[in-house]
Amino acid sequence: MRVLIDSNIILDCIAKREPHAISARLIFKMCACNEIEGFISAHTVSNLFYILRKDLSVAKRKEILLKLCQVFTVLGIDDIKLISSLENENFNDLEDCLQDECANDFNADYLITRNVSDFKNGKVKTIEPNEFLSMVKV
Repeated sequence: MRVLIDSNIILDCIAKREPHAISARLIFKMCACNEIEGFISAHTVSNLFYILRKDLSVAKRKEILLKLCQVFTVLGIDDIKLISSLENENFNDLEDCLQDECANDFNADYLITRNVSDFKNGKVKTIEPNEFLSMVKV
């Protein structure tokens, strides 16, 4: 199974945001153990580097994000995905649309997010972490 992991799930795990960190860690573990194929988009990495600046040093952020890149396959953003996202009127948030474009381009079975409603017009089925974990019976 191929899944794209949204930024909020990554943040839940890295920042230990309870109660969401538990399910995020389980999904990370499944990806790290190759039970599922986990993907993140390239802009997730740069967004996380920026978001985590308040709490972590540059060196620590780089260390964490390098480890993240070892667990997940990083999907690139090209001009086709970017233009398609900018022209897509079904999304109000460019970042969410880019996530959906990446998930669709790489034939993801699911886009795992806590913001399912933000993707209601997306091309890829979205699912919340706990629902996903129930589905795969972890």
